[in-house]
Amino acid sequence: MASRKSRTSKKSAAPRRAVKKAPARAAKKKSSSRKPASAVASTSRELVFPTLHESTTSSGLRVIAAERGPLPLVSMRLVIRAGSSTDPEGKHGIADFAGQLLRRGTRRLNAQAIDEAVEFVGASLGVGVGEDTLSVAITTPAEHFAQMLGVMGQLVMEPTFPESEVADARERTLAQFANDLDEPSVIADRALVRALWGKHPYGHNVSGSVKTVSTFTREDVVRFHQERLGPKVAMLVVVGSVDPGRVAAAAEEAFAGWTGGPDKAPVIPPLEKVAKAGRVIVVDKPDQTQSQVRMGGPGYRTGHEDYFPAAVMNTALGGGFTSRLMNEVRVNRGLTYGIGCWFDAMHAAGIFALSTFTKTESTREIIDVSLGEIAKVRDSGLKPTELRDAQAYMGGLYPLRTETNESIASAISDIRLNGLGDDWVLRFRDRLKAVTPRQVAAVAKKYCFAEPPTIVVLGNAAAVKKQLKGLGPITVVPASEYE
Repeated sequence: MASRKSRTSKKSAAPRRAVKKAPARAAKKKSSSRKPASAVASTSRELVFPTLHESTTSSGLRVIAAERGPLPLVSMRLVIRAGSSTDPEGKHGIADFAGQLLRRGTRRLNAQAIDEAVEFVGASLGVGVGEDTLSVAITTPAEHFAQMLGVMGQLVMEPTFPESEVADARERTLAQFANDLDEPSVIADRALVRALWGKHPYGHNVSGSVKTVSTFTREDVVRFHQERLGPKVAMLVVVGSVDPGRVAAAAEEAFAGWTGGPDKAPVIPPLEKVAKAGRVIVVDKPDQTQSQVRMGGPGYRTGHEDYFPAAVMNTALGGGFTSRLMNEVRVNRGLTYGIGCWFDAMHAAGIFALSTFTKTESTREIIDVSLGEIAKVRDSGLKPTELRDAQAYMGGLYPLRTETNESIASAISDIRLNGLGDDWVLRFRDRLKAVTPRQVAAVAKKYCFAEPPTIVVLGNAAAVKKQLKGLGPITVVPASEYE
């Protein structure tokens, strides 16, 4: 659901959680000549993961270093438990807003000087914000590692948040919200997030809304920085061609004297119940000739024991081009160009969702067919060949996550923040292969809409509302509600 994510600042190397976004137009019926998933994924590549070396700075910042060659590059990621779930009530979007402004000036460097310092050594700098974390990422030639780590320290320890930069950032964000109204898929994603999560800390767009961002002041940003960003809720991961001892010394120098922030990470509650379970939300956009369709229900948190069987199940159901949903909805019936389902897992909770689109007159058909395919998996699980293909496909692609310093730094961050265990990467494919049909059947019964899902349809309400009778109580809201 792309719309809820932070718009990472330019020249960014900071990754965000993978997002799903519906394509733009509905399709005519097409046949597929693609090979099965198992045929396109190579499973021969060996998984390699570097040794981790840990230290702690005098300020309380955890540091994890992993020496990795042969390229003379270093990737650094500072991850702080200060994501949008920590936004104060009435100030939704302030974490993302503060993140944008970190690189717009420090006590020693203005915005231009920061950009020049990074570009001069051939490095890249990015700031990204998600539901759980705010992260600063730098990839640099190894010889400039200490210098760039010093820049990173300045960004989080002594940002100045110039008044003019605050005003510019507010204006840019509000302009983007206005532009988003022209993107039906973005608005549908936002509507689903709100309908599923409600008032939960994960229940608002990472970037906030027109109503909240309009109120942002420099004092709001300074307060958020002082209260939420600090060494005791942060972790620095450094991967690349650099000695771990040097990393510890450079981190001590770069982050000496860092204070502020909470003493421990915030506790985000689980999702007790989907906010609008079994309800249908029609987002009215009268000029539309197509419908954006979203469906969702409960999922699981990151690191949950259901991850492996659920991921295999999802791959076969709607996670790839040869999935059941793609074959039935696109290939056999020609109702759309794109359809997919996925688990969106965060630190405290998660959801299971489906995204697609179609022409207005086939809105009910695509919903019924999609629900039918999901019900088949819920009732009967996967065929043995589907299970094997999904396992081979996922196992073959997974080594790509360990090809670069950036991807390894990201994996280390996920492992440590979510308690996955340091053997997560090395044992990934073994755990994947161990998934049984019985386990898949169990998670399918749990997550494949055992209870009526929340359904969001964005389109011409006058034309689609009558098609949706019988799916649940219907509420019609204007698209402007999600600006």
